[in-house]
Amino acid sequence: MTSEIVDAAKIEAEQIKSFRDFLFSYNKLSELCFVDCVWDFTSRTIRDQENSCAVNCAEKFLKANQRISQRFQEFQVISNENALAMAKKAG
Repeated sequence: MTSEIVDAAKIEAEQIKSFRDFLFSYNKLSELCFVDCVWDFTSRTIRDQENSCAVNCAEKFLKANQRISQRFQEFQVISNENALAMAKKAG
């Protein structure tokens, strides 16, 4: 029963960390695209140029973030394979 509580706490902590990471990325995306794409503060409406800039900015940010995640996962796989090979050599 105690191990179930510990496991549930670990899962909850991981979920909180994932949500925190998501919020960090979302806030970074919002800030970058707002600064780069919103130019006209004289009107309440968003201009077509601003809208298309924001869409392109968000797409680029998300694609770059996805690519970085892929590379990180590839690096982790290679690193784990190398560690396993070294462990086999040593043992």
